[in-house]
Amino acid sequence: MKTIFNIFSKKTLSAKTLVKPKVLIDSREKNSLISSELVSLGIDVEFQTLKVGDYIVKGVVVERKTVSDFISSMISRRLLRQLEEMQQYQDKLLIVEGIDEQELYTDSENLVGMHPNSIRGFLLSILLNHKVPIIFTKNYEDTARFLSVLAKRKSKELPLNVGKKTLNKKERMQFIIESFPGIGPKTSKKLLKEFKTIQNIINASEEELKKILGKRAKIVRKIIEEEF
Repeated sequence: MKTIFNIFSKKTLSAKTLVKPKVLIDSREKNSLISSELVSLGIDVEFQTLKVGDYIVKGVVVERKTVSDFISSMISRRLLRQLEEMQQYQDKLLIVEGIDEQELYTDSENLVGMHPNSIRGFLLSILLNHKVPIIFTKNYEDTARFLSVLAKRKSKELPLNVGKKTLNKKERMQFIIESFPGIGPKTSKKLLKEFKTIQNIINASEEELKKILGKRAKIVRKIIEEEF
């Protein structure tokens, strides 16, 4: 007698739960012990050449630095470029690894002559200017556990009936001016306070715009006058 398989059995339904969470790892991280630690934690890892970050976990880009690498990349300003590149992702994270093995800073200058207040200021810049959260981990195992927890997190479902924020008159005007390259919230407010209307800004000469925009005035005038 042939065995009839029940496609609706619990065994079949539970197959979905066997799918392992996945972490994308930059190929340059192959020599780190984190990948093998992730595998031991039940995570599926895949090595790729990532243009930004060292890890991508559920759409979150993660840059990992050991304490010494953090200091050296801070001095060389390499980390600043990496932080800028990370802005392409909505969710981003910086991991500073090894605080149990090496102090990030002490009350006096460290081995490379970096004043502790310089490091404190840089950390604040990462959080406030670049909007990148920082996690300090004890060692590579701790880093792997953080990545594992992140990979296993349930994605938050967004409500379908969300509405767009309605801008008031001043916000709408500011939004239009901020669409020009190199013009942020502060500059757009200065232009609107100076020229009162968007039309006046568009009609303003390059010399008039230079008072607020400096060299950027030439770029703005070029965009205004250029044909589609």
